[in-house]
Amino acid sequence: MLNTVKIWKLAAAAALAVGLSGVASAATGAAAHEHGGHVVKLTLDHGKKWATDEPLRKGMAAIRGNLEGALHEIHAGKLDAAGYNVLADKVGAQVGSIVADCKLEPKADAQLHVVIAQMLEGVDAMQGKQKKVKRQAGAVKVLTALEHYGTYFDDPNWKAIKH
Repeated sequence: MLNTVKIWKLAAAAALAVGLSGVASAATGAAAHEHGGHVVKLTLDHGKKWATDEPLRKGMAAIRGNLEGALHEIHAGKLDAAGYNVLADKVGAQVGSIVADCKLEPKADAQLHVVIAQMLEGVDAMQGKQKKVKRQAGAVKVLTALEHYGTYFDDPNWKAIKH
């Protein structure tokens, strides 16, 4: 299974492949991400959602399914550390697949990296790597990233998770 460092390396390689200057850590608070010294904030493409491709749609659907499957236990506070680790591994593996296989135009890709950065922060928290952040908050961060995906990306089969 991919660990977060490998995923970040894949993300950086993908970013370089489309001419971006690398993947930096996500900005705190608002949905933003740094690329080459400037902050990229989630926006629509001239009022329209960004185009997606099949690998992106497939990966996001899998992440959605993984999170939705654990949502009851997360809300009830019953998902233990091992359960969060399994969930984080599943999300991380899908993010790695998305980064490796998804081929979006550069502006859409930059927007996607904001969502990916949020997910990876969530993965780290679910794995207990952020000592001051509860694992449950990591799942919430992934859920928020999925909501951003649905808001900013054109996926005709997308359904938001009801929570």
